[in-house]
Amino acid sequence: MTMAGTDPCYDVPGYWDLAFLDETRPEADFIEAAIAKYLPDREQSSLQILEIGCGGGRQVLELTGRGYSVQAFDLNPVCVEFVQRRLRRARRSDRVWQDDMQSFQVANRCDLAHCLVNTFRHLTSEQSARQHLQAVAESLRSGGIYLGFHLLPPDAAEEDCERWTVCHRGVRVTTTVRVLSFNRRTRLETVRFSLKVTKGDRVQRFCTDHTLRIYRADQFRSLLKSVPEFKLLDVFDFWYDIHDPLVLNDELGDAVFVLQRR
Repeated sequence: MTMAGTDPCYDVPGYWDLAFLDETRPEADFIEAAIAKYLPDREQSSLQILEIGCGGGRQVLELTGRGYSVQAFDLNPVCVEFVQRRLRRARRSDRVWQDDMQSFQVANRCDLAHCLVNTFRHLTSEQSARQHLQAVAESLRSGGIYLGFHLLPPDAAEEDCERWTVCHRGVRVTTTVRVLSFNRRTRLETVRFSLKVTKGDRVQRFCTDHTLRIYRADQFRSLLKSVPEFKLLDVFDFWYDIHDPLVLNDELGDAVFVLQRR
């Protein structure tokens, strides 16, 4: 859903990526640390990475810049075309295409897949979440790993608003994330993402409402149990400390799971 008089946030992938620019290096560092810890015998020259829901491609560009081979997809064709242009300008030829999280297929099986920015919760039913995990499992080589997911603790505020600003090369992007509705029974919440983009005297506003699925720790465990192709290796938070795995419980919110393909 898009508010009247505004454009969807995902149709401006450059600004959307800029909003999360400060997360790019920590995420990429964590991905590299996970490779070193969980895939120590796989050579970088042959290692394949898959990004699920690549948006404007900030991680695609970061990881290819570090010498990795990356495949990536997004449902939004505007994002896909944007990332393809960025790769061409950077003279890199990694594959980016339009696809769906539930039924995607890869050209070559991967060693690591990641989805670190909450995209998984856009799958609003148990069936679609299970189909997604099965598609990811099919895309991975044996022993490969999947990084991603988030939880919402039982005591999380039902009304919440978060705002931050990033400035880069004369562009100022203020992002607001606001919970509009929240229902523990249906396990759904509606979240409004708003971007205010300022360049000189020009101000643009973009806004999109999304319905996201809610997960407690036990609900995630139940989902994972229904997908025997995966086992849970470790859990982390957004500090991404690979040396300090955490306990999966309802005190976690910004959780990042490491799943391994059996």
